[in-house]
Amino acid sequence: MKKTLILAVTCFAFLGTATAQLAPRLSPAAKVEQKIGLTDVTVNYSRPSKRDRVVFTDVVPFGEIWRTGANENTKITFGDAVVFGKDTLKAGTYALYTKPGKDSWDVIFYSDFTNWGTPDEWDDKKVSLRVMAKPSSLKEAVETFTISFDNLENASATLTLTWDKTQVRVPFTVPTDAKVMANIQKTMGGPSANDYFGAAQYYQSNKRDLDKALDWANKAVELSPEAYWIIRLKAMIQADLGDKTAAIATAKIALELAKKEDNQDYVKMLNASIEEWGK
Repeated sequence: MKKTLILAVTCFAFLGTATAQLAPRLSPAAKVEQKIGLTDVTVNYSRPSKRDRVVFTDVVPFGEIWRTGANENTKITFGDAVVFGKDTLKAGTYALYTKPGKDSWDVIFYSDFTNWGTPDEWDDKKVSLRVMAKPSSLKEAVETFTISFDNLENASATLTLTWDKTQVRVPFTVPTDAKVMANIQKTMGGPSANDYFGAAQYYQSNKRDLDKALDWANKAVELSPEAYWIIRLKAMIQADLGDKTAAIATAKIALELAKKEDNQDYVKMLNASIEEWGK
C-alpha cells in the first residue's frame, strides 16, 4: 500500500511538472493584437531583456538568422494579404525571423512556424518574403525586446522591432480600400441569394407567411439560377401552398441541375418529392 501511494504521488508530481509552469521564464511570452484599417494582425513572441549585456554583436550576432525574440519562434499572423514595398505577402501565419547587420537587416517571413527558435535546416523555399530594413540608433537603451505596430493609418502601419539602442521599422500597407468598396457594393446591392434563401427557409420551416417565403425564394433563384438547393426550397414552398403541379415542375428543374453536379443526395430527395406530390 505504501509503495502504491509513493508511486501515485510521484506520478502526480510528474504530471504537474509536465502541465504547469513552475517558475517564470527569463523571457516571458507576449501577444500583440492590432487592427489596422479592417485587417487583424497578431504577433506571439517571447521578450528577452538586456541585463547589462551588449545585445547586437554579443547576444545577437550580426550576419546570423535570429528568431526575433526568445524561446519558440516568433509568429506573426495577417488576416489579409499585406504589401511591403512592392511585394505582397499572402494572408496567413509566418515565423518572423531577422538577420541583423550593422547597416542593414533582413526581415524574413518564413512559412514554417513550428520550430523552437531557428530551423535545424534553413530552407529558402519556405521564405515567403524577405524585406530589407535600415536600423536606427536610439539615445536611450530599451531594456526588454519589444515588437509593436506604429504610425497607424487606415491603410498602413509600421512593424517596429526595438531592443537595446537599436530600432528597426518596416512599413506595410493593408487592403482597406478594397475591403471597404466590397462592403459598400454588397450593402448597396441589397440582399444576396443566400440572404433571400435563409429568410425563405426560415419562413418555410416555421410555417410562417408562405407567400412572402415564395417571393424571397423567387428572388434567390433569380440571383442564383443554377442553385438546385434553392430551387428545391422554392418547390417545397409551392407544395406547402397547395400548388403541387408548380412544385413538381420546379423540382424537375432542380433535379436536372443536381444530376449535372452529380449530387446524389439531392437527386434522391427531389425524386422522392416529385413522387409524393404526384400521387
